Amino acid sequence: MTSTPSSPHNRSRSEDEDDPVDGMISRTGCAELHYALQDCMAEHQDWRKCQTEVQKFKECMNTYQNTRKEQLLKQRTSATQSA
Repeated sequence: MTSTPSSPHNRSRSEDEDDPVDGMISRTGCAELHYALQDCMAEHQDWRKCQTEVQKFKECMNTYQNTRKEQLLKQRTSATQSA
């Protein structure tokens, strides 16, 4: 009996646990760009040929990180002012 290989986009796991890295990336809003980068790397086996995908993912993550920093700064400021 031959088994078909699983798709790289099949994010289900045989265990009942989620992949923590997938969860973290999904929360950033950059998951689709991450998967596009993974697909490119799988196809070309050379990160240098995936620079467009690398740049898009990097920009998305930078935007997320900057937004997150601003949110945390606002929380600290309001917590300090209310104390």
